[in-house]
This record gives sequence, structure tokens and C-alpha cells, in this order.
Amino acid sequence: MGDNSFIPPHGNYKELLSYRKAVIVYDVTYRFCERFLKKSDRTVDQMVQAARSGKQNIVEGTKASGTSKQTEIKLLNVARSSLEELLEDYADFLRVRDLSLWDKASKEALFVRKLGQDHGATYETFRGFCDTRPADVVANIAICLIHQASYLLDRQIRRAEQDFLNDGGIRERMTRARQAARSAHPRSKPDPQDP
Repeated sequence: MGDNSFIPPHGNYKELLSYRKAVIVYDVTYRFCERFLKKSDRTVDQMVQAARSGKQNIVEGTKASGTSKQTEIKLLNVARSSLEELLEDYADFLRVRDLSLWDKASKEALFVRKLGQDHGATYETFRGFCDTRPADVVANIAICLIHQASYLLDRQIRRAEQDFLNDGGIRERMTRARQAARSAHPRSKPDPQDP
């Protein structure tokens, strides 16, 4: 921030790993629902909306971060909660169909996590698997990706909390900026001799 600037740089959500991971989760979920669930199934809308909320609340929270850390933290928590809801939908899908949930230390889960650690990963990184593998595999891929997105969001929320503790909110920053501006350019008192 500049000397008198009280609105920090913000809003560059496309650079955030949490956002990019949430986009992949949304794309996987949308296609999962198209391939494996009936359009009349109410779960389709709920899963797609939870995935969308995970992504969109990162956008909104990041855009609000310059003027309201409270709003940023609240929206990032909404994104995190939406992903948790989606995670439960995938777990339900597997459980009620007697399909296996991968152990986090399984070779399959480790493989997906390794793919997901590439900062340049997009849906295309996973398309070959998501378009051709059976429902249980795609659901488990989605679960791995949701865990990664949630981990990144948890870190982002902690960072926003720390930024608030270090720098305060917009009112505190405005006050500091105004005081700095006044110190740099004190008003001269009028000379009592002047008419």
C-alpha cells in the first residue's frame, strides 16, 4: 500500500489457488451430475449449486476484501461450507450405492492429489479420467479435489484473519491514512496580523 492508501490491492481471485481448485470442482461436479444422475434428481441442482457457491463466494469475498475483512472472511467461510456440503453429497452417493470411498493414503488418492498439486491444473488435467471412468472413480476424484480446495480455503481464511489482526479494518486504515496525510501536510494557522 502507498503511504496514504487505505484500500489494499484486492480482487485478483483468478490468481488464487483456492479459486482455481474450486473451478475444477465445479466442472467435475457439473459433468458428474450430467453423466451419473437423472436430471429429475433433486440432488443434481443441490450439488451443482453447492459447487457454484464454493467458487462464487471466493470471487465475491476476494472482491470485498479491500474494504471489508469481515465480509471477506464471512464469504470465504460460506465457500468452505458449500464445499463441505458437496463433499457430503459425494460421500452419500458412494455410501448408498455400496461403492468404496478411497482411503486418503491409497495409491489412487495419492495420484489425484499429485495431479492436483500442479498450480497450472485445470479441468483438462482430469478430463480423461472424469469422462471415461465409472461413477465411483469420478466421485472419489471429486472428493480428493474438494479436500484440496478446502485446505486452500482454510489457509486463505486464516490469512484474512491475520491480515485483520495486523492491519485492522477499513475504518482503522482510513484513520491512519488521514493522520498520516495531516502529519505530512499540516495546515498552517492563520497569522493574527492578517486582515
